[in-house]
Amino acid sequence: MRFEILRLDDIDGTPVDRTVVDAASVNRIVQQAASIGQRIWIRPAETSAS
Repeated sequence: MRFEILRLDDIDGTPVDRTVVDAASVNRIVQQAASIGQRIWIRPAETSAS
């Protein structure tokens, strides 16, 4: 499964960066964001219809 991670602006919470990662990478990114106090939003990545 893939997840979309949006990094949020510290002031108004608007998304400033978007990354799509596999499930194995989510924990590492969450730990990094927590260590620097960065706000993120994680949601399942949309899959394109074939």
